[in-house]
Amino acid sequence: MILLSDPQVMKIPVQDCGEPLAEIASLPAIALDPRERDEAGTYGRVRIGVLERLHLASKELPDGVGFLVVEGHRSSTEQARRFALHEDRVRRSGVTDPADLRRRTSTFVSPVEVAPHCAGAALDLTLIDADGVELDMGGAVNGHRTGDEEHCPMGASGLSSSARRNRDLLTRAMVSAGFINYPTEWWHWSYGDRYWALITKADSAIYGPV
Repeated sequence: MILLSDPQVMKIPVQDCGEPLAEIASLPAIALDPRERDEAGTYGRVRIGVLERLHLASKELPDGVGFLVVEGHRSSTEQARRFALHEDRVRRSGVTDPADLRRRTSTFVSPVEVAPHCAGAALDLTLIDADGVELDMGGAVNGHRTGDEEHCPMGASGLSSSARRNRDLLTRAMVSAGFINYPTEWWHWSYGDRYWALITKADSAIYGPV
């Protein structure tokens, strides 16, 4: 498993295509959850190309199932705050070696310099039914914050059959539109960032920090 802290990720060049951020709420078929809302509302924005691909992915879902986006763009300042907060949690668990501390922290929070959310390239999302109720995914979005790290990985063991089906459904829809998953977080998907470029063997990332 390649983590976002891996030096390979940082080595990927960025040739930003210059696309602006677009409002996720402009797509009526996509629901936007307010739980991660920031004062400027940037959480509800992603690059235009990412939004277009999310729209394509939504068409692959069966009737009565939709996307609930929890977060899109994130400022570098907020990313740094979250990294430091999780790093402190890991440190308090007994990890003191600097390299190990960084590796473990980046399992769930990306270092700022390569963070897909800061590039407007990432989406944290889940599935909902026609009434807006979240489907069983075997664990909550950002479950690592509440200590449920066991069920955060996409390939986590011990999931119910319904949770596995729903994760598979999410995967098929997102992959069909060109997104890649960060395997430690079933809810995190990105397109066009450095991690995406490394995994897909693209020559460079097309989105850098904005």
